[in-house]
Amino acid sequence: MFHPRPDPAPVPQSVPAGSTVAPPGWPSQVRPPGTPDWERTATNWLLDICPPEYRGYPGLRRHPAILARFAVLHVEAGQAAVQRGLSEVRGLLRDIASHAEVAAAVDVWQYEGARLISTRRAVGLVEDALRGQRYAARLSDAV
Repeated sequence: MFHPRPDPAPVPQSVPAGSTVAPPGWPSQVRPPGTPDWERTATNWLLDICPPEYRGYPGLRRHPAILARFAVLHVEAGQAAVQRGLSEVRGLLRDIASHAEVAAAVDVWQYEGARLISTRRAVGLVEDALRGQRYAARLSDAV
């Protein structure tokens, strides 16, 4: 059975009154927009999502909004790979794996697909914030 790794410890997200807040789906590893050092935490988180080679490109570190766009495209490519994997897994593996092993592979693809949906939302929110969009707490968010 596939067991996902636990997420790293979340970054505290205390926000001064009247400041912007992190919207639902915001990654726990990134401080809310507008708080001290939030762009550094966003850059580090985005680099963790992207291929390791991206750390070697200084321009991506200097321009977090550009890095966010690269991360969006990387996550979307992963989503496309999941869809392809799900569409091919039964046909391509039936001759080399048991029914139970193929079913386990399908489970992994489905888990990965769900994880990438959440990651895509989070990366999109960070990208929007890096482009200047801010979120305000609504009464329903405060309860």
